[in-house]
Amino acid sequence: MRTAVLTLLTALALVAPPAGHTALISFHTDLIGANEVPPVDSPGSGFVVVTVDDVANTIHFDANFSGLLAPTTAAHIHCCTPPGANQPVAVGPGTLPFFPLGVLSGTYDFTLDLLDAGTYTAGFITNFGGGTVGGARDAIIQRLIAGQTYFNIHSEMFPGGEIRGQLMRVPEPASLALLGIALASLAAIRRRKQ
Repeated sequence: MRTAVLTLLTALALVAPPAGHTALISFHTDLIGANEVPPVDSPGSGFVVVTVDDVANTIHFDANFSGLLAPTTAAHIHCCTPPGANQPVAVGPGTLPFFPLGVLSGTYDFTLDLLDAGTYTAGFITNFGGGTVGGARDAIIQRLIAGQTYFNIHSEMFPGGEIRGQLMRVPEPASLALLGIALASLAAIRRRKQ
């Protein structure tokens, strides 16, 4: 038992980032009509990865979608709610810059500055950012991590959104390695007890 605990502590020391260390934080979701509130009967689907760089203060979007029933009119991140509820737009007022509009399928690969007021709606800056862009930056990162944001693609037929998905954090490789070590240590303890 003592060896397993020491192994686990050693692994934590090797893979845990030092205090104050920052990194890329990624989130992903599948986009489907059934995730809309209320659900939309659409064959459309898609996938998006959102990556925050909290050192460079950027948010990157890598999205693809296809099979929509009507041409796109907008896409953005809505905040701040758990799954199953509608909330206002937070990132991408109007629509995300250069998002493909008027199409049934497409891709989107773009980076926004988290310290640019134009990245957020005025309501998000006021209500969640305490009236400052720095506060909005912190709030969107916190809400992404908490799973309280969703990516929504709106279309002419479905102005409230045709396909959407709740953004969920992608586990960091170090976390996955730590989980593997912890599971191996627990299995070793169980084997010894038998």
